[in-house]
Amino acid sequence: MITFDVANSRSELHRLREEAAAPSFWDDQGGARKTMARLSRLDDEVGRYDRVMAHLAALEDMNRLGLEEDDPAFEEEIASGVRALEEEMRDIEDAALLQGEFDRNNAIVSLHPGAGGMESQEWAEMLMRMYLRWAERRGFQTDLNDVQPGEGAGIKSATFTVRGPYAYGLLSLEKGVHRLVRISPFDFSRRRHTSFVSLDAIPEAGEDVDIEIDPKDLRIDTFRSSGAGGQHVNVTDSAVRITHLATGIVVQCQNERSQMSNKTIAMKILKSRLLERARREKEKELEEMRGQKMEIGWGSQIRSYVFHPYQMVKDHRTGVETGNISAVMDGEIDQFLEEGLRWRKKQEVASGEEAR
Repeated sequence: MITFDVANSRSELHRLREEAAAPSFWDDQGGARKTMARLSRLDDEVGRYDRVMAHLAALEDMNRLGLEEDDPAFEEEIASGVRALEEEMRDIEDAALLQGEFDRNNAIVSLHPGAGGMESQEWAEMLMRMYLRWAERRGFQTDLNDVQPGEGAGIKSATFTVRGPYAYGLLSLEKGVHRLVRISPFDFSRRRHTSFVSLDAIPEAGEDVDIEIDPKDLRIDTFRSSGAGGQHVNVTDSAVRITHLATGIVVQCQNERSQMSNKTIAMKILKSRLLERARREKEKELEEMRGQKMEIGWGSQIRSYVFHPYQMVKDHRTGVETGNISAVMDGEIDQFLEEGLRWRKKQEVASGEEAR
């Protein structure tokens, strides 16, 4: 059962707004950023509640008016309003299932094709387009941070940032290996091929997260950008690669026009990857303390996209499947995400019960 105490939330929201208005609020910048993050979250939750209640009141008034005037013309408008209200309620339910520490953050997504040359590289490019179209449908912003063109077709790797509420919480469901089965356009014998691409998603480190990076631990290289980008590409050494010597993490950014912009974005990605590394190490320690073997499911094959001999996309965790491949590849993946949220919640509950 999902509950929401709106009275307490309003009270806390009012208190935090008063705190934020105090002249000394930003004296402790770390604490202030955390307060602002909490304030933003409460403002969003209370706003959602108010919008739903206002929508419900409007529908009740319309229904009452339709009954009083005995006018069937109201029926279609009420039905449309009910469908919109159901969609809002689904969004609220999804948000209630996205309560992880970093679920509200922006997401940094990386795609890496498996063995298979042009076939896997093109599959990686197809997946990148799918996620960019999905983000566009949800009104999210996207930044292509680094895209390495493949040899002949597709991409060797890609890193892009998705900016929007709960972007990381949603895209974290997509971590793992995505499998494609189709007749290869690169095989003159028209044989069926299987290709794999791995996806990783990490939360973009917010302003309220403090991670100290010693400049002595960094090696910064500049080079000329490659791939699409107009006249600016290959003219100046604007692309930036940063190596964190202490951990071996390497990040690079080449899609901005200035070296300074690329360096700023690369540092933000490095900070996010260091944060994720620390989080995963902590999770590993907890699993070892519990004496449990870590679940491999999220790091292995999660979904199959079959183009031949039949057409179907199937999620191996939830069992959700559809034959409308073109819609999925055009970014319509919310059905997988919604069921994935419920699946993950069940896994968390079961894991908690085992730990007890």
